[in-house]
Amino acid sequence: MLRAPNLPIESIRTVVAISETGSLTKAASKLGLSQPAVTAQVKRLQGLIGGQLFVKTPNGTTVTSLGELVLRQARIILEANDQMLRLAGHGNATVHRVGLSNFFAQGLLERAGSDDFSDLFICADHSSTIRRGLIEGYIDVACIFATDVDSDLSKIVLEQRAFSATWVRSREFALRPGTPIPIVTLPDHDWMIGPLDRMGSAYRIVLHTTDHLVRLSAVRLGLGLTALPTFCVPDDLVQSPEYYLPALPDLRAVICARPGLRKEVAAKLVQRVKRVFDDQ
Repeated sequence: MLRAPNLPIESIRTVVAISETGSLTKAASKLGLSQPAVTAQVKRLQGLIGGQLFVKTPNGTTVTSLGELVLRQARIILEANDQMLRLAGHGNATVHRVGLSNFFAQGLLERAGSDDFSDLFICADHSSTIRRGLIEGYIDVACIFATDVDSDLSKIVLEQRAFSATWVRSREFALRPGTPIPIVTLPDHDWMIGPLDRMGSAYRIVLHTTDHLVRLSAVRLGLGLTALPTFCVPDDLVQSPEYYLPALPDLRAVICARPGLRKEVAAKLVQRVKRVFDDQ
């Protein structure tokens, strides 16, 4: 009889870690392995699969098309592995992954004790990145802003709320007459730029970044204005209802659970992150 090859769980866990961290070095640190050991695990799995899973780019390690297919199945295998370990009494076998928009993360963490998240891996990032993690399966439950709920996202939305938005500036900022409005933006910024276009405002984008703290730093320096959910305007910035700025639409925030997550697990995780809605 021919023996069918078996996929090593260590290699599967390694490629998932590389995808989540974006580099072999960070994956090695997360798994407590050396970088050569991580490289060896990847080569082992690539040999069994018959193709390259990752490529190096200037921005880090990126998954290939084959790698995307492999990762979807790898996460299912890891979930099943951890479920079986729980049956054997290994209650801490799974660390669930919660994704939070940068807008929500700070408030939630300030209100929570360290024990509240001792069994969670928290990923705080821009909503578009968290959204991609949900769809691809490496974020279990997330609380994000979603200006566009497409067919993929609508299937996994469990709860949603609307939050008001406002323009903000530094206390010292003043727009010089006749000059375009300097705007500091972030990805998926149509909710911010669209009203300016419809109002016919003259503006220029002076900084575009996914980093929430960098955006706030630019506004504090007086480089330009930006827009935020009203609930998270820092004390050292001021709301800016100037006549030359249009009203902003409410922002829709959603709580989602990834496809395939068990309903009872999703329900418990949702209750733990739902306070970000209730607190605001």
